[in-house]
Amino acid sequence: MDPAAVLALFDDQMRRAHDSGGRVRREDGEDGGWCGVVWSALDETTADAAIAEQVHWFTARGREFEWKLYGHDTPVDLSVRLRAAGFTAEPEETLMVAPAEGPAAVAEPPDGIELREVTDASGIDLVADVHEAAFGTSADRLRQQLRAQLADEPEAVGMTVAVSTADGRPVSAARLELHEGTDFASLWGGGTVPAWRGRGIYRALVAHRARRAATHGYPYLQTDALPTSRPILQRLGFTPLTTTTPYVYVP
Repeated sequence: MDPAAVLALFDDQMRRAHDSGGRVRREDGEDGGWCGVVWSALDETTADAAIAEQVHWFTARGREFEWKLYGHDTPVDLSVRLRAAGFTAEPEETLMVAPAEGPAAVAEPPDGIELREVTDASGIDLVADVHEAAFGTSADRLRQQLRAQLADEPEAVGMTVAVSTADGRPVSAARLELHEGTDFASLWGGGTVPAWRGRGIYRALVAHRARRAATHGYPYLQTDALPTSRPILQRLGFTPLTTTTPYVYVP
């Protein structure tokens, strides 16, 4: 895999797609979805005005939003300009990509764990419960977002819950999004409750989602990896391409 070529493909298909020629592409977060800027083509003379324009657009609608800043975005001081405009940086992540057929053959669930597909609202509640137990944050917004996705695009989003066969409790959950018209499927979530970490469940969920992506004909898997998951993903064949940092603006 040529990292530079794959990064260019990612920018073109996943970030700049459907851009009408403007300097910024945003997601408007209708129906409780994600709000934010996914791509920009700015320089020292256009950055500040573009930032102000996005702040005005989202705050006029009363929406918190995220500027998803990648390590190769321009201008080089865009992060400084975002902070000056009132944005707060969240922890840096790493954009990682792997051929879908690589991790697909890596791992099966450990003994005592069963993987179940989510197909209804009760399953989404299990995913949200795992998220809260694994990350210690509210999953109210995630719950709303997943219900909307399942209703609107049931074939494009897949959710898997790892359940303890001993007591039926959910111990880990992960999501897969298939981006039609692109070469990429995205991995999200992968949170495991503390008592079950270190047993190979995360690896099994990556392999499970990779098999589904490969079956649907997607050449690449993409994920934004936290420092805790990056070493595992590298062992599974993922390559770091660049960093990505969420810059959040709260009206």
